Amino acid sequence: MNDHIPATMPAIRKLRSEPGLWWQPETPVPKIGPREVLVAVTHAGICGTDRHIYEWDAWSKSRVQLGITTGHEFVGKVVAMGSAVTRAQIGQRVSAEGHIGCGVCQPCRTGNGHICEKVDILGIDCNGCFAQYVAVPEENLWPVHPDIPSHIAAIFDPLGNAMHTVMAAGVSGRSVLITGVGIIGLMAVTIAHAAGAGTIMVTDRDEKRLALAKKLGADHAFHASDENWPAKARELTHNQGPEVLLEMSGHPKAIRQGFAALRNGGTAALLGIPAEPVPLDLPNDIIFKGATVLGINGRRMFETWYQVESFVLSGRLNLEPIVTHHLPLADFEKGFKLMQAGEAIKVVLEVTQ
Repeated sequence: MNDHIPATMPAIRKLRSEPGLWWQPETPVPKIGPREVLVAVTHAGICGTDRHIYEWDAWSKSRVQLGITTGHEFVGKVVAMGSAVTRAQIGQRVSAEGHIGCGVCQPCRTGNGHICEKVDILGIDCNGCFAQYVAVPEENLWPVHPDIPSHIAAIFDPLGNAMHTVMAAGVSGRSVLITGVGIIGLMAVTIAHAAGAGTIMVTDRDEKRLALAKKLGADHAFHASDENWPAKARELTHNQGPEVLLEMSGHPKAIRQGFAALRNGGTAALLGIPAEPVPLDLPNDIIFKGATVLGINGRRMFETWYQVESFVLSGRLNLEPIVTHHLPLADFEKGFKLMQAGEAIKVVLEVTQ
C-alpha cells in the first residue's frame, strides 16, 4: 500500500448488540485484494438501512455482524489499486454499487446481479464507507462524471432504487400514485415528473414531505389519515384509478389502499419493505383486476446507473431540496437524530482526508 496512506483511520462501527453506532478513531485501513481498489471517501449518505442498524431492529439483529463498519452510499477518489486492476486510475473520482454479487449464480450470469443468490452488501456483510477509506471490487466502481457534484454522486445508490422502480413500471404518459414520500419516494416524484408521467399523486403522513412532493412535481397530495384518499385518487383519473402504483412506504395499510386505488390492468411496483406479513385481497386487488405486480430489489447493475447519470446530467431532476443536511462524519449521531425527529430528509456526511 502507498506510503501516504495511514495504517489507521476514523470509522463508524456497530460494536455492541444495542441501539447506536460507535466512533472508532483508530480503525485499521482496509487491505485490498488483487481485484480491489481503495477509495478515500469524501462524502457518504445516511440511508434508511443505516438507520435500521443504528436503531438495532429485528432485521438488523438477524443480519448484521458486530464489528462491521457501516454505510454504503459514497463518493471518493481512488488512492490504491490491487495488482490485477485494469481500468481504475489513481485520483479518479468514483462511487460504487454496494451489492457485491458472486458472479457465478444464474442471476449474475443472466444480467440480474442485483438479485444475486449470495450477494454481499457494503456496510452490512462487509466493511462499508462510513470511514476515511473503503475497499471495493473494481467491477463495482462507478466513475463519476465531472459535471455531477459530489454530494449528488454520493446518493446514486438510493436514487438508483427510485430510478429502478420508476423505470420498471413505465410511467411515461401514465397516471402515477406514489405511496410514501420518504427519501426514495421523493426521489421517485422528481424522476417520474422528468420521465413524462401524467397526473402524479402522492400520499404520506408527513405534511412537510407532502408539500415538498408537490414542489418536486406531484399534482395532488393526500394525507394518509384521510380514509377516502383512494376514492379521491380514482376520481382524479376519470373514476378508473391511477395506472401505476409506486409503493415506497412498506406500510401494510398504505399497500392495501394503493392496490384498492389502482385501476384495472394497472402496474404496481413494490419497493417498500413491510416489517410484517401483509394481507391482501388477491381476487379483487390483483387477480380480477388483471394487475401486473413487480417486486423491486436494489438497482439493475449497471443499467440503472447509466439511467441515473443520464437523468442527473439532463438537469431535469430536482434533488437539492431532498439533501437537507451536510455534516462532518464525526457528527453522524446528530444526523441520525435529525432523521428520527423528522427534521432531515437526506443527510450527507463529509469526510476529511
